[in-house]
Amino acid sequence: MQNPHNSAPEPELTRATLWLMTIGSGLVVANIYYNQPLLVEIAKTFNVTEAEAGNVAMLTQVGYAIGLLFIIPLGDMLRRKRLILFDFVLIILSLLLAAFSTNIYVLMAASLLVGATSVVPQLFLPMAAHLARPEARGKAVGTVMSGLLIGILCSRTLSGFVGAHLGWRAMFVIAAGLMLVLWVVLYYLLPEVNPHFKGNYRSLMKSLVHLFRTEPKLRLAAARGALSFACFGGFWTTLVFLLEGPPFYAGSDVAGAFGLVGAGGAVMASVMGRLSDRFDTRYMLMATISLLILAYLVFGFFSYSMLGLVVGVILLDVGLQASHIANQTLIFSLNPQARNRLNTVYMFIYFMGGAIGTFIASQAWHIWRWNGVVGVGLFFSSLALAVHVIFSRTGSQEPAERPKTVKQL
Repeated sequence: MQNPHNSAPEPELTRATLWLMTIGSGLVVANIYYNQPLLVEIAKTFNVTEAEAGNVAMLTQVGYAIGLLFIIPLGDMLRRKRLILFDFVLIILSLLLAAFSTNIYVLMAASLLVGATSVVPQLFLPMAAHLARPEARGKAVGTVMSGLLIGILCSRTLSGFVGAHLGWRAMFVIAAGLMLVLWVVLYYLLPEVNPHFKGNYRSLMKSLVHLFRTEPKLRLAAARGALSFACFGGFWTTLVFLLEGPPFYAGSDVAGAFGLVGAGGAVMASVMGRLSDRFDTRYMLMATISLLILAYLVFGFFSYSMLGLVVGVILLDVGLQASHIANQTLIFSLNPQARNRLNTVYMFIYFMGGAIGTFIASQAWHIWRWNGVVGVGLFFSSLALAVHVIFSRTGSQEPAERPKTVKQL
């Protein structure tokens, strides 16, 4: 899979290529979230507690973080298309293992593998940033992120419906089939991007530590992202437990339908990408992180109202998505030759935050029910805002590459 470094011209980012990466990101990232509306059914199948079933979702996110750490850096060293196609084979095998799990421990292991292999969107994002013109980089990243986020949210709707009518195992079989179809499409249509890193894998991994130590903007973006995603993961993992009890008495299909509520907010990713090309993101991040706090206040006061949950979901999704795209647009501007590695550091910390939030929220539900979940969400969202306010400075969040004609705040 190693590529000899040559001076072949890079392909242009066409509209068709951008849409292919956008749709592909949504389909692949969905693999990580299919299990969330199915946790009650999984718990019943294997006769385990809700907290134990919640570990399935948590381990999927841990696996994703592991894949980010050990697979995504290869995008700077190997041919991107070959790496993506090889990874798809591993995704399909992992999904089939999940579908035919014989006990909760096999499913946990399969979930770890599903997460570790479903990292392709984090190869698409730097690829879009790399091929795009500098003045359109935020727009390109925002477009791919829109597909990724819609995939995250709609995955719950699809899996909830399939789980209610065909059983939870059927969802993983369907997912494996979708990945096979996508592999064929990518084989014929995805352009190749040559690597730039000339060292070996050991030096590649060492460079991750160097980037983390020498890029303060990367560290701050990763901290903001991890704390914000902890709020997000904690809510979506425990929502299905809240809805199965009074006064809702709803199944996985209703829990999954909430994904459609948040999907409308995914357009904010594209909007934020355009804004990140123009303005200092410091104040935008302050506002978007505040939406996370507001969302959990709504969840706390109106948790037994369907309308209250809907409003809270919209605030949560818009806040997270807008913050995330602003963070990624920033880090992609730091070092053009290391975008995959910058994204690796950011997303590894990001998903570890999500895994921690998922685990703590699941335990809080087991002990204090919904009030415990709300408390966890308020803690992480408030900490994210505090970190941002304390460690950011006016103008410090500006991307390094900036068109001269762009309006600055």
